[in-house]
Amino acid sequence: MTIFRPFVLAASLLVTAGCVPKESPQADVTTAATPPPVVKITVLEAVATPSGTFYTPPYLQLGENATDPATLAVVWHVSGTATIGDWRVETRSPAGVGAWKKQTAPVQTNPVNLSGVSAHTVYSAPLKMLSPGQPFDYRVIRGETPVFAARANRARPTPAQDFRMVIFGDCAEDTAWQKKVAYQTHQLKPDAVLITGDIVYPHGRASEYRANYFPVYQHPTPDPKRGAPLLASTLFIGASGNHDIAYANLNKYPDGLAYYYYWKQPVNGFGGGDKGEHPPITGNASALQKAAGSAYPTGANFSFDYGNAHFVVIDANYYMNWQSPALQSGLRKAITANPQAKWRFVVFHVPPFHSSLTHNNEQWMRRLSPIFEETGVDVVWSGHVHNYQRTFPLSFAPQQASGNVVGGDFSLDTTWDGKTVTKPNGVIYVVTGAGGAALYQMKSGFQTQDFTAKYLADTHSLTELSVSADALSVRQVDENGKQVDSWRVTK
Repeated sequence: MTIFRPFVLAASLLVTAGCVPKESPQADVTTAATPPPVVKITVLEAVATPSGTFYTPPYLQLGENATDPATLAVVWHVSGTATIGDWRVETRSPAGVGAWKKQTAPVQTNPVNLSGVSAHTVYSAPLKMLSPGQPFDYRVIRGETPVFAARANRARPTPAQDFRMVIFGDCAEDTAWQKKVAYQTHQLKPDAVLITGDIVYPHGRASEYRANYFPVYQHPTPDPKRGAPLLASTLFIGASGNHDIAYANLNKYPDGLAYYYYWKQPVNGFGGGDKGEHPPITGNASALQKAAGSAYPTGANFSFDYGNAHFVVIDANYYMNWQSPALQSGLRKAITANPQAKWRFVVFHVPPFHSSLTHNNEQWMRRLSPIFEETGVDVVWSGHVHNYQRTFPLSFAPQQASGNVVGGDFSLDTTWDGKTVTKPNGVIYVVTGAGGAALYQMKSGFQTQDFTAKYLADTHSLTELSVSADALSVRQVDENGKQVDSWRVTK
């Protein structure tokens, strides 16, 4: 078992608040006769975590609320499947200001009692009444004793607030590359991290999360050789990949499908109720269902608002029948659920368009391109292919198909360069699957497809997405912190 050090910060500082220039519209709030107040802000105090308190220390999640920027969730794991102790969570938002406030929503528990991993319980608590877009403090209390405290980078932003997000996929394989990407992510200090699938290797098991995921993204100190302390302070959002939920043989991997019980995300998706619309499970699924709760079987399809962007995350695995009129109708509704959203993003694992020999015949998601165009999707983010690629803005009309190979007519906007010409005509498709697993490098004699504008396969990397009211700016940063691509979209 990995040993985690307690989170320790102790100090205090004085911040002068209310000092604004006279010409500012806010200047008349504080007159010369009334000096601005001095506000004492306490930096997060030291909290010692008794040995054995957590099987997995707390980490931040979206929670079930898809729209309210004042909400998130915190999740932790405790050894054993019996509910132990009186747990609660308190927050202080904005960070360091005011008294701690008790979160009144009940702590939920789900037992994980599966072969292949020690029995434990997943605890999750909604975080409400946060100050949107602001850092906040939270602490976990058992009985009357605080046993964990952390400062979150930022609560979810409102539509009026800009945000930065790091995106990568195909990551937790316990490689040196994964740890370097984790370190570079920590250096960027994003508001959130979005994983485009294949979160853990090789079979999406709880034991693999414990070996390859939590130790790297919960490493106590930032270290390019070991990882970084990300999960307690940074919201992580996960899309499912084939290595996450497609290996559904519970007889062989009884602690598989851990995606459903370790991620607490909105349960507002569609599909999953009919044959062919969820992983075809072999074996007894009752223990999985207890561990997953409401997340199984529809939890791999969900949507949420973040700032002025609306995200739709869908399951792109082979068993999903995306030719189904019901699923396509549900997808259209999900993409257009927030008419006020400035930006629309769709996230799924298997990319419709890429220039790699590996997975080149897995083109089934191309059939959804007309829906993305009709509903005004700006960017589709994928993984699966272990490198970085982006297309020109494109439109695609599917025609003939031979198995999973889907032909059709392309229309490419090759005038858009993302620098001088920034208003695209079409949807941009990005593969950012270089988060830690071995790369798919260009093979001799293979040429990129006409729709590919950028192809980078010789280094691991992450995508940094910065979103404002009228523009999105994207940088690709390699495992050593070097920028290797950049582009911009305006409307």
